[in-house]
Amino acid sequence: MLRHTLGLCTIILLIFLTACQENAKKNAAADNGKNIRGEQPKPDSTETPGKEKDTVLPADKNTKAEDTIVLNDDNAIPFFYEYNKKHKENKVKISTKFGDIIIELFRETPYHRSNFIYLTRKGYFNGTSFHRVVKDFIIQGGSSDSRAVTGRRGEIGRYLLPPDTDSGLKHHRGVVSMPSSDNVDNPHKLASPYEFFIVTRSPGAYHLDGKYTVFGKVIRGMDVVDKINRLPTDSREWPYENIRMEVEVLE
Repeated sequence: MLRHTLGLCTIILLIFLTACQENAKKNAAADNGKNIRGEQPKPDSTETPGKEKDTVLPADKNTKAEDTIVLNDDNAIPFFYEYNKKHKENKVKISTKFGDIIIELFRETPYHRSNFIYLTRKGYFNGTSFHRVVKDFIIQGGSSDSRAVTGRRGEIGRYLLPPDTDSGLKHHRGVVSMPSSDNVDNPHKLASPYEFFIVTRSPGAYHLDGKYTVFGKVIRGMDVVDKINRLPTDSREWPYENIRMEVEVLE
């Protein structure tokens, strides 16, 4: 009798253990697809099974090639050729402690116009100075002894622009022109893209024609230009009074 009872208990125990194993398998299957943080996101109904979707970071959605390119002598002209097609703006405002100077940029010199618009939009000129003043001749701007400005040039790139002197534009009083690089190895007078000068001589500085590229003119604020031109300078022609500028594109 005892042996019969023990055998029955053994059978009941085996049935119980088998049931527990089956429940464990079902629970493991139910937990598949979950992680320790909870439910995984449901796949997009348009997603191809087995293929991961491309990930686009928010910061990259509106990134343009023109915001990331580093310019050099090889890619600058092709870049500004395309930039000229997209950006037709031709007026900028230079703000100084003496007032504002409004400049119209000429479409006859597309590379130089585009270069100036591009640098303005990049914020390059902000904080630079009118660093060279020659009385009754010119005021020159776009440079600075600030490390921040040097850093900006490095980020934008090292490049020169070919002169565009076939447009017939002359160095009348009030025109904006681009100086050539002071690099000794520059026989073709390639233009330094980060600087510009405004002619103050009346009626003009025509001996500069054919040597430098005229790419704009002052249409308002010539009185401000003349105030800067009268400032006393040191032996380097740098004004004792630092005249910084902020430059913005006028739509």
